[in-house]
Amino acid sequence: MHSFNYNGRMARPAIFLDRDGTINEDIGYVSSPDELIIYPYAAGAVRLINEAGLKVIVITNQSGIARQLYDESTLATIHQRLIDELGRDGARLDAVYYCPHHPRIGNALYRQDCECRKPNPGMLHQAAREHDIDLRVSYVIGDKASDINLAANAGARGALVLTGYGHETLANRDRWPCAPAIIADDLLDAVRQILDRS
Repeated sequence: MHSFNYNGRMARPAIFLDRDGTINEDIGYVSSPDELIIYPYAAGAVRLINEAGLKVIVITNQSGIARQLYDESTLATIHQRLIDELGRDGARLDAVYYCPHHPRIGNALYRQDCECRKPNPGMLHQAAREHDIDLRVSYVIGDKASDINLAANAGARGALVLTGYGHETLANRDRWPCAPAIIADDLLDAVRQILDRS
């Protein structure tokens, strides 16, 4: 499953992962590395993507920065812990993208209507350019409607997990502008379903 992008280079599918509620427990705002509680199956799920030869990229809204709950330096240490803990179990992330903005709240530097805040597709478009990814054959896995809508806005496919806010998202499906291609119990189940389809 591949295609060529506008540069003539081969563009491949990727699996994009939401962070909180998908890879790790959603406690509201993870504001220090010690608060990062990774689901026990997450490394196995990421490893399956690695073994399938697909890129695995985290895309996460982090308005806690705009809200001044933590800064970008702290977020970098949180993401390094995520990378290190998954790595200890043989799982590799290819990249992590985050949006620090909020359209109405917080520090003026970060208070803006941006293209990167999910469900806007800015983070996916940037990742596609930087990693030669074909979004049309890629998936976004997450627990919120914003993740599923992000997939649709970027021309990708959405997979809803029932961890984090997943059950609440599923219960309010009448509010969705679009439906997920996959509904899964958790990240590992979602990855298995995606790889079975490929």
